[in-house]
Amino acid sequence: QVQLVESGGGLVQPGGSLRLSCAASGFTFSSYVGSWYRQAPGKEREFVADITSGGGSTNYADSVKGRFTISRDNAKNTLYLQMNSLKPEDTAVYYCRLRGSWGRGTRVTVSS
Repeated sequence: QVQLVESGGGLVQPGGSLRLSCAASGFTFSSYVGSWYRQAPGKEREFVADITSGGGSTNYADSVKGRFTISRDNAKNTLYLQMNSLKPEDTAVYYCRLRGSWGRGTRVTVSS
């Protein structure tokens, strides 16, 4: 069955960096757009970034543009989100989404 497992979250100081990973299994990873979403405490889940199946095109929310980079390795069935210059407002649970399925999320906390 489809399985998406996020990892790489944690506690980081403002200005720091984290790299999230989403390991996929149970489907043909390279055939699908990959997306990252996040949900901050008390807020709705919001779009962060997506990448086409071949990795040739990406889109970002305005709030993360220039700081976050989405990428994928189709040979490893893994989606990534490199997050730089993190801000307290980036604190959220981050989810990957492919083929209409969601992972369970990984928590990112940006705090001094």
